[in-house]
Amino acid sequence: MIADNLILDIVEAKSLGDYRIQIAFSDGLKRIIDFKPFLQNAFHPDIRKYLDTQLFEQFSIDCGDLVWNDYELCFPLNDLYEGTI
Repeated sequence: MIADNLILDIVEAKSLGDYRIQIAFSDGLKRIIDFKPFLQNAFHPDIRKYLDTQLFEQFSIDCGDLVWNDYELCFPLNDLYEGTI
């Protein structure tokens, strides 16, 4: 759980293949997130389109957040930190 007074950002994100991304946070925590189950279970076509691995691999870090296509797809920082999406 993130402490209330902690300002937290994502400082690095590295693809590990098969929809897994290793995320490093500004407090030193590193976590591997598997996005595949989330994408496979999504109903909305704007989310499911990220099952295209080339599109999925085009993530970036913007203002401490992990985003795809100018925030078309993003996740709450607390969820990523906890490893639950």
